[in-house]
Amino acid sequence: MRDVLAEWRPLIDETIEELLPRRIDDDYLIDFFGEPSYRYQPEAIQQALADPIWTLLDRGGKRWRAVLFLIIVEALGEDPDEYLPYACVPEILHNGTIIVDDVEDEARMRRGGDALHHAHGTDIALNAGNAMYFIPLKVINREYGKIDDSQRLAAYEMLTHELNRTHLGQGMDICWHNQKQVTVDEDRYYEMCACKTGCLARIVARLAAIVTGQPDDVEQQLARYAEELSIAFQIGDDILDIENTLDQAGEFGKEFGNDIREGKKTLMVIYTAQHADPEAVARLEEILWADDNTEDEIREAIEIMERVDAVEYARERAHELSESAQHQLDDLDLADEQEQYLRDFTMFVIERET
Repeated sequence: MRDVLAEWRPLIDETIEELLPRRIDDDYLIDFFGEPSYRYQPEAIQQALADPIWTLLDRGGKRWRAVLFLIIVEALGEDPDEYLPYACVPEILHNGTIIVDDVEDEARMRRGGDALHHAHGTDIALNAGNAMYFIPLKVINREYGKIDDSQRLAAYEMLTHELNRTHLGQGMDICWHNQKQVTVDEDRYYEMCACKTGCLARIVARLAAIVTGQPDDVEQQLARYAEELSIAFQIGDDILDIENTLDQAGEFGKEFGNDIREGKKTLMVIYTAQHADPEAVARLEEILWADDNTEDEIREAIEIMERVDAVEYARERAHELSESAQHQLDDLDLADEQEQYLRDFTMFVIERET
């Protein structure tokens, strides 16, 4: 999968740059956003939008959502090169959510550098992040891939539905990490993941199905595959935060013990709250609730979770979701090689090391 990601990433980045140029001028603004009522100021838009957006994009990211879109398109028998602009839709959305999430979570770092609200200011970060929610609508509106009006309407309705659910998930997550006690159960955690992380993956699958003219049942089956894959990804991401904290690798792109510092109610925290002794749970809640944590406190929190094998439990659940996601592909008529890539993807997202 790393080879597939490496193969597609340059093309994806080139296409993103066509949609979101590094240098803003009047010609781009008129072409993409229409004639001004009076007069655009490209220099201001450069500073407030293009520069912060490319600050984040240039720091990396695997672009796996865009690559997944292209693999699905090819698995459905279409030429992925013709659909590259649509592949960028979930990638642009994803990076927009990152910018806004970091403000809401008061995160300090992202992908090895200062979070954008620290690097460029909260006002610029929020405006840039929110703009990235709407730029994909312009992509859908333009003449890419020869989609017809009914497909375009279906894409709009799908994006509206899934993005609304994304904010439900974010709302749940914010509420939980603003509570001292761990009161969340696993089903609600999975629902939060299905909304917050899963909806972006569902956009990948549903958009691929819509622009290639697939029937509703195929669209929904692919959406379920992507949703379960993404929940497995989120659990794997939480595990990586723990493992890279212990290793102090410094290559994951997050600061030391990021999820613990933010008081995140991860699956491992939820499992620990249900299985550790009350004194240990109270201490874990105290650490998660603190305004800041020392490195020793972060290690202590991890040790509390490890005493009840919470990390291994989370890993098992991620593997179960991966297997379930693969079963969603069983009855679909997909090209053999690309179907195998889709199956491999479900393992890659939970077995990656960064």
